[in-house]
Amino acid sequence: MRVDPRTEFTLEVPQETADGAGGVTEIWVPTGQIWGDLRSRPGTERLAGEIGVSQATHSIFVRGAPYGAPSRPTVRQRFRRGVRVFRVVSVCEADPEARFLECRVIEEETA
Repeated sequence: MRVDPRTEFTLEVPQETADGAGGVTEIWVPTGQIWGDLRSRPGTERLAGEIGVSQATHSIFVRGAPYGAPSRPTVRQRFRRGVRVFRVVSVCEADPEARFLECRVIEEETA
C-alpha cells in the first residue's frame, strides 16, 4: 500500500470547561500538528428532525506510533483541517509492519 502523508491536520482533544451557569461545556483543544493522507469512503444522508445531515466517511492514514504515544490518534480525538472536522471512530495498523495507522473518520455537515 502506498501512503503519501502530505496533508497537515490539527489533532484536537475534548476538554470540559465551566459554562458560567454551574454546568460544564465541552471545547476542543489542539494538541499538535500531524501529517496524513486523506482518502474518501462512501457517505450517507439522513434527516435529523427537519435538518438534512450528510455524513461523509474517510480514512486518514498517518505514520505509525505505539499504543499510548501522544502521536497516536485515539477515538476520543478529532482531526481539523481549516473548517473541516473529522471525528475519529477507529484506529488500526494499516500494514503488517505498522509503519502507518488507518484512522476511520466521519465528517458531518448540517444543511
